[in-house]
Amino acid sequence: MATARREVLSRSLDGIAASIHPGMVFAGGPRVVGVDIARGLAIIGMLVAHTVPRADESELLVDGRSSILFATLAGISLGIMTGSERTTMPGHRADRVVSIVMRALVLFLLGVALGGLGSEVAVILDYYAIMFLFLTPVLFLPRGVLGALAAVLAVAAPAFALGVGGPDSSAEPSAYFVQYYLFTGYYPVMIWLPFLLVGLISARSGLGRAKTQLWMVSAGTVSAVLGYGGAQLLPGITAEAHSSSTAEVLGSGGFAVAIIGGLLWLTSPERAGVGAGIRALLAPVGAAGSMALTVYTLQIIILAVFVVLRDDTGGAVEYPGWPLLIGMTVASLLFAVLWRAFLGKGPLERVLGRVTRTQR
Repeated sequence: MATARREVLSRSLDGIAASIHPGMVFAGGPRVVGVDIARGLAIIGMLVAHTVPRADESELLVDGRSSILFATLAGISLGIMTGSERTTMPGHRADRVVSIVMRALVLFLLGVALGGLGSEVAVILDYYAIMFLFLTPVLFLPRGVLGALAAVLAVAAPAFALGVGGPDSSAEPSAYFVQYYLFTGYYPVMIWLPFLLVGLISARSGLGRAKTQLWMVSAGTVSAVLGYGGAQLLPGITAEAHSSSTAEVLGSGGFAVAIIGGLLWLTSPERAGVGAGIRALLAPVGAAGSMALTVYTLQIIILAVFVVLRDDTGGAVEYPGWPLLIGMTVASLLFAVLWRAFLGKGPLERVLGRVTRTQR
């Protein structure tokens, strides 16, 4: 009787989630539920970081960690695009790599365009695109090799960036481009690659497996303790947001992996009624995560408009401000839910899929 009751409850709540967010019910279906929710949380977190009023310069939980969560999910997406735990067969790998390269080029151009709007936001998409390009040669390497590469970069890249120092505006344009994007920019590619590599490893390990989910939670927690704990105990070590330190890579990267693993476990069909309830409750967040590129782009455009309004009104229109934060959060979730319910795939995701010939 209890088993039957749980099954009825699970199916009922799955129906609620499906009506709000079709295709987000089972992890093995068209969408990976926990990944979509995590991506939605990253998008909302970045919005909060950009728009929340601050009394001082104290760091908030969303600072840095939201974008690192977004980057880790990028590695997972690359893993899913190339076959998850069953990697794409050798004869078809070139097509997947070409699609990823094309996707990166589109994202780079979009990122540069959004960065020029004056939104006062450090746009991540152009960095994100270069990270995609850097990962293409290693997409199909064994997980052990990927893990070793991530470990080396987590230690060596911050140390090298420290030696490079700040951006040199007097350098040749090509040298400045390399220095800025790889080591000194807001999301330095070489320092952030470990996030994508760990995400790729996670996808290769089978996101639907409880063993993988629990490994992500436990390993992520240990990494976070090492990073943040080391920063607290060792003099001269910091794990502050965007410090580009090894401690931040371990701390915030581990935090991201643990969050994703926890969401995958909680939203798994094996969680029965509890999992179905969480999927239904967080369906709007998952809807935003399923069309993260569209939601993020719209947010940057709207914030650029608010910069103009704020300046033209002498600050009467607040940015940052609570009305802006609450209004944009609600609008983002509502837009994503309605678009997903009636039109399916996000508009920019649809265009990007057609341009790059990639199917999710």
